[in-house]
Amino acid sequence: MVKLVIDNKEIETQEGTTVLQACLENEIYIPNLCYLKEMDDPPGSCRLCFVEIDGSSQPITSCTVKVKEGMVVKTQTENIRRLQRSAFELLLSVHHVDCRRCPANRRCELQRIAAFLHLGLRPKRLEKLERDVEIGKDHLCLEYIPSRCVLCGKCVFVCRKKNGQAMLSLAKRGLDTVISFFGEEDRLGASCRQCYACAEICPVGALLIRKQEAISNDV
Repeated sequence: MVKLVIDNKEIETQEGTTVLQACLENEIYIPNLCYLKEMDDPPGSCRLCFVEIDGSSQPITSCTVKVKEGMVVKTQTENIRRLQRSAFELLLSVHHVDCRRCPANRRCELQRIAAFLHLGLRPKRLEKLERDVEIGKDHLCLEYIPSRCVLCGKCVFVCRKKNGQAMLSLAKRGLDTVISFFGEEDRLGASCRQCYACAEICPVGALLIRKQEAISNDV
């Protein structure tokens, strides 16, 4: 076991645990979108889980750092909050906000983060950049809505973990980046009908089970 101090609170956790997981397991919330406990190499791509660690010259993403004996961590400094708010506003600048018509409403991770950071979901400080990407309707079982997607990569990870290889991936670059499906149509349909892990893990309702699929599964 490893002992460390987080926000003046001494905690004990398993060796090899990330700072982010140690915080979450001890009811210390840190905003995050792209992290899952099962990841061996977290991407740190959402840039929301910054913390300050004594001895480090700059803030560090807590999902990519393992705990050490005697480590001193701060999660609530003004500098950390400024970084988190800036990263969140950048994310929202390309996110289509329509909570009332979104199936993730009231369980959306963006709503939770916005409340935690005391920010609205329609920040006015940055110019809104709408992504001109069509809704993905080619998949037999799933519907993909790029304007909701935060590109966290969780769907890719759980698909690979459950099926041995991912049948979807991050494609293109910059503002054009999307989730892309690949594989033979029949194989995708057969595999996905037994899984749906990607839709279940999506934190923002960007991946949905097609309505006819939901109906047929209930029969």
